[in-house]
Amino acid sequence: MEKLTELLNKLHFENQLTPDDIPNIDLYMDQVIQLFEHTFNSSTRNEEEKVLTKTMINNYAKGKLLFPIKQKKYSKEHLLLISLIYQLKGTLSINDIKTTLNGINENINEIDIDSFYRQYLDIAQSNVAHFKEDVTSRLTEIKADTKELEQVLHILSLVHMSNMYRKTAEKLVDQLTTT
Repeated sequence: MEKLTELLNKLHFENQLTPDDIPNIDLYMDQVIQLFEHTFNSSTRNEEEKVLTKTMINNYAKGKLLFPIKQKKYSKEHLLLISLIYQLKGTLSINDIKTTLNGINENINEIDIDSFYRQYLDIAQSNVAHFKEDVTSRLTEIKADTKELEQVLHILSLVHMSNMYRKTAEKLVDQLTTT
């Protein structure tokens, strides 16, 4: 169990870009990438994995996952949306992300995105605590003939839970298109 606790801590689930991390000036693409690398680099699976690239940002802009960028500079609102995209892309398709963020992008001037994003951060922090408790408690429930088989069962359990969460999220995205 101690190994699992160490593993969970090494995953840095708490890493988040906060509104306070973002300078009060618009940033160029290289500065955006640097900020995201600094914030999320310890959360990547290995050193080769990129948090964010110019191609990714350009694809988000072309795919209309972000409201239009002005003079090649990204505002605080753009950065908060890119952070949400970063969180969503691990589970949802680009089309589902576009659908999810469409209302925000269309109403960016009417939404207090800072407040909305802070609500997301509070939820994320609570999710991390619940997740760690849940994973740890499930470990005690799993018994097999060998440690390797126990680990395989644990992996299967985590993937199954992940699939259920993903499918539920996809159905909620589908509901956004029908409202």
